[in-house]
Amino acid sequence: MIYKLLLVKRCFLVQIKTLILLSLFLFPLNFEAQNKQETKKMEAPKVKKIPKTLSIHNDTRIDNYYWLNDRENPDVIKYLEQENAYTQEQMQSTQKLQKDLFAEMKSRIKEEDESAPYKFNGYWYLTQFVKGGEYPLYIRKKDNLNAPEQLMFDVNQMASGYKFYQLGGISISPDNQWACFSTDTVGRRIYTIQIKNLLTGEILADRLENTTGNVVWANDNKTLFYSVQDSETLRSDKVYKHVVGTDQNEDVEIYHETDETFTVYVSKTKSMEYLVISSGSTVSDEYRFISASNPDGEWKIFQKRQRNLEYSFDHFENNFYILTNKDQAFNFKLMKTPVDKTSKENWIEVIPHNKEVLLEGFELFKKYLVVEERSNGLTQIKVTRWDQSSNYLLPFGEEVYTAGISVNRDFDTQILRYRYTSLTTPWSDIDFDMETREKTILKEQEVLGGFDKNNYETHRLWATSRDGVKIPVSLVKNKNTPLSKETPLLLYAYGSYGYSMDPTFSSLRLSLLDRGFIYAIAHVRGGEDLGRPWYENGKMLKKKNTFFDFIDCASYLIDEDYTSTQHLYANGGSAGGLLMGAVVNYAPELFNGVVADVPFVDVVTTMLDDSIPLTTGEYDEWGNPNDKEYYEYMKSYSPYDNVEAKEYPNMLVTTGLHDSQVQYWEPAKWVAKLRELKTDSNLLLLETNMDAGHGGASGRFESLKEVALEYAFYLLLENKVK
Repeated sequence: MIYKLLLVKRCFLVQIKTLILLSLFLFPLNFEAQNKQETKKMEAPKVKKIPKTLSIHNDTRIDNYYWLNDRENPDVIKYLEQENAYTQEQMQSTQKLQKDLFAEMKSRIKEEDESAPYKFNGYWYLTQFVKGGEYPLYIRKKDNLNAPEQLMFDVNQMASGYKFYQLGGISISPDNQWACFSTDTVGRRIYTIQIKNLLTGEILADRLENTTGNVVWANDNKTLFYSVQDSETLRSDKVYKHVVGTDQNEDVEIYHETDETFTVYVSKTKSMEYLVISSGSTVSDEYRFISASNPDGEWKIFQKRQRNLEYSFDHFENNFYILTNKDQAFNFKLMKTPVDKTSKENWIEVIPHNKEVLLEGFELFKKYLVVEERSNGLTQIKVTRWDQSSNYLLPFGEEVYTAGISVNRDFDTQILRYRYTSLTTPWSDIDFDMETREKTILKEQEVLGGFDKNNYETHRLWATSRDGVKIPVSLVKNKNTPLSKETPLLLYAYGSYGYSMDPTFSSLRLSLLDRGFIYAIAHVRGGEDLGRPWYENGKMLKKKNTFFDFIDCASYLIDEDYTSTQHLYANGGSAGGLLMGAVVNYAPELFNGVVADVPFVDVVTTMLDDSIPLTTGEYDEWGNPNDKEYYEYMKSYSPYDNVEAKEYPNMLVTTGLHDSQVQYWEPAKWVAKLRELKTDSNLLLLETNMDAGHGGASGRFESLKEVALEYAFYLLLENKVK
């Protein structure tokens, strides 16, 4: 399916750091004994103040730390390194614990592992991990799974010598001979695209620099289409055509998106018959398409953009099938139209709008239509025969779970591939026979070390927000963990861009659960957990609902004796880091400790600077502060602008020097201002990964060290309480 364009937003910190949290029985941790020979404590870094006057709408703000936004300034680097040294010193007593946590989390991961294979265009594709390898191997087998393996890419070998390495998208040519692949060696999500001959292993001289990594083949096996971003704002704004064997300078610009609130993406329909240029903003979409067999043809607009008209589509036989909010269908509906009549007046309803059920996606088969729905905060998969002889929901037995359609590249099959997980159930890849309704578990994530899901329990709670709205909270704990005011609890949330934070399994999280922690997700407004209105009521001039929902969920857990203020911790990343910044301003007394990962905390200044990546494309998420009403509302909650002289909880803040989503200087400035004004002696730590970007370290094991630091932070604070 050609899904609605997902903008690269200030969001989705790699889930390994935000949705996963902690294993083993609660061993007494004697930090005092480890510190008997401690020397004089290092003083917190002091950063100079250079006042910068920022004025708009007859309002003036003074930013003393504005100068930190120059990563080329040696004094900036020196300051970040001083903060890293201070964090290391303050966490010195946990060094052994961090190593133990790292080893423990790594020991649960099966090092020699492989994914469930899927078939596409005559080949079975899968990824493999080898013992000690940080990165995957990309493998394929021709015709059947018993065929010899063909190694397409060994990312361990490719990443050798790099501190950061990311293999982006891989696109296989229709004749199966060529593979486009993209690489980022900095972490700023600026990719170089290359072409590999899969028959000979030769990598061609073609190098497409400064791209988004997004690339697709035409059906002639020699023409590529790829997207590039603006060099300053990093907004994906152009699509080029490249012919294999030519220089990038000869590439033809196919499309330029001049509206700074839109970004572009290229793709192909499931049928392989059409190439598509997606141009999308937060609230509207526009698509162009041509026959994939005629790459030099004229691109046709599917439906012209209209504000508040969102749509996406896929192709099957003589029709396009369209997921859209047309005619105020806020929870979306499914429509179809003939391939030669794509404008909206020709769209015919297939699945009507349902005010109670959010239609999130669909998959087309020869005999079946499969849709993903969200009802009462949980995902559902519905299967319908085109002849209407059957219509049913897949059965899921747990109270709290996550399910979703997986890779399904074949139209002519009665097998549906989907994925299933819960807070207690590892990820499973399942083939479901839509005719017999029998399921086959192809692969369940193997958790080493004697893991037994029956040792844990998960529940769905409902907290009442201050405006009377019921907020779902998903919770997991070890069955031996008591519910009491002495029980440590980690509360996580995101709450932006309509991204629902579904309850999923994490083997890393066991390291907290088995040490007596409860882990909970607050499904606050700003996501789409309870349908599209849930999102609309947590954005723009209703953004504070996100913050107050989280605070009220925290208060509910305290009032119901799941924990207490002395043992409550909070975590969020990126836009979820904004959430963390807001709640510590509004209700710092509720939390003993907070971890804010790559936090978006300088909202006003960032949204006023249209040269910063992502800003213009997010006016419909946060508002445009050039409008006084939005400026004043943003300023009223922006964490950086609202730091006060008062007590704050213990805090660990993380960032990456090369972050393109949330620039490193936002958390750096925030920490500097907190150090200046806060009146407590609680921990305030800033950890900057000097070699990475928004998602942190790139290797599957190297990233565990970052998780271990955060878990050690919580456990250190718990020990101090006790």
